[in-house]
Amino acid sequence: MEYRQIGDTDLKCSAIAFGAWAIGGWKWGGSDRKEAIEAIRTAYGEGMTTIDTAPAYGQGLSEEIIAEAIEGIPRDKLQLLTKFGLRWDTRQGTFYFKSQFNDGSDFDLYKLASPESIIKECEDSLRRLRTDYIDLYQIHWHDVTTPISETMETVLRLKEQGKIKEAGVCNYSVELMQEAEQTTNLASDQVPYSMLVREIEKETIPWCIQNRKSIIAYSPLQRGLLTGKIKPGHVFNPGDHRQELGHFTDENIRRTNAMLERLLPLAESKNISLAQLVLRWTIDQPGITIALAGARNGAQAVQNAGAADVKLTAEEMEFMNRQVESMEQETA
Repeated sequence: MEYRQIGDTDLKCSAIAFGAWAIGGWKWGGSDRKEAIEAIRTAYGEGMTTIDTAPAYGQGLSEEIIAEAIEGIPRDKLQLLTKFGLRWDTRQGTFYFKSQFNDGSDFDLYKLASPESIIKECEDSLRRLRTDYIDLYQIHWHDVTTPISETMETVLRLKEQGKIKEAGVCNYSVELMQEAEQTTNLASDQVPYSMLVREIEKETIPWCIQNRKSIIAYSPLQRGLLTGKIKPGHVFNPGDHRQELGHFTDENIRRTNAMLERLLPLAESKNISLAQLVLRWTIDQPGITIALAGARNGAQAVQNAGAADVKLTAEEMEFMNRQVESMEQETA
């Protein structure tokens, strides 16, 4: 495994980190707790010491599963990353969208980053994770009803109290990060990035490189599409959000798989999977510090961790970039 420094902090994380959204089951058609625990423990055994989660992932379930999975592992050997700012138990803040719990009952989700809410969320996460501190505490989405200065002052107090080590943001633009930086030192921005979603290359990546902020890429496999295992006509489980996303139309699946077919000989020459090739490409992109990769079982965790051991030459990276850009031109 490869380990990388987060921003200009002392925090080091595995370049491939365990993304724990799917194990919470919410919007992923449910989850198998036993297999999720096995996935986390296997990932740690393979060197993936970093786990990224959020209260919203199963409305606390993801954090609770993580706590069970890491029991017995020395706390200083792990980096626990979680978030605040999405509430399902209040109607305060900015309305986000309607959703369903894993049991099918409805609820409204709100973006909320007020001082009182942050303090409550932090205490709840510490309790669910069964830990005394969070290594990287990140706002999940910007809440327009709370001034960023108030949000970041609260995060700074949590850091001073030792309840969190470092502060980060998610889904923040450069403008929002600049405003947050007036109050506290940000370590990172967690944003969507993959071969199919590259908007951050325009402004976010250059700014983060210049200002020594890490980028944590989420959905680097585009929610499983870039594994090459999803074919046109695929039927998702009830409650799986992917069936509603544009990338998963039959036409886009065919177009993506055509690109992956062009990459397949390179993967085969290295005796690796397409997913491992794509993950390695992701963490080799300028400015990308970490790629989050979810796993529902131990076998998937082993595959994800193995991506860190892949070596790509400059010529191979150039070849892969050409395929990505070619597909982008086809869809323009």
